[in-house]
Amino acid sequence: MLEDREGGCHCGRVRFRAQVDLDLLSQCNCTICTKKGILHLSVQPENFELLRGKHSLTIYTFGTGVAQHTFCSHCGMHAFYVPRSQADSITVNARCLDDIDGPSLKPTRFFDGRHWEQAQRRRIAEGGHVAVAGLNGAVTLKTILDRSPE
Repeated sequence: MLEDREGGCHCGRVRFRAQVDLDLLSQCNCTICTKKGILHLSVQPENFELLRGKHSLTIYTFGTGVAQHTFCSHCGMHAFYVPRSQADSITVNARCLDDIDGPSLKPTRFFDGRHWEQAQRRRIAEGGHVAVAGLNGAVTLKTILDRSPE
């Protein structure tokens, strides 16, 4: 069930509002998601609003450069990012939602990011969303940042 939630980084410089469905909580075992401890909630860009902090964000990319891993340049928190697997969407880190009980979060879905190519093919074959071919997450992120105040 979609619900409006707010969240942000640890220091409060980055704040967002998004429509999320906690029943669709997902976990990935790729190296970056494992190290960040992110629990994923996919959000369409029209259902995500960066309330403040666009000048506090730093973007990290690697590999293909499609994913846009954002984090607060002050506290280092990864509150949201644009994933390679769905470069036309935003992934909110459920652990960064306000008033969330982190230990009670139980992912119901899993993405095998350690075997990204095979996992992506499987996700699409099972009816998963397919982003426009060749789309770089930088385009999606720019859309979010351009609508943001400050």
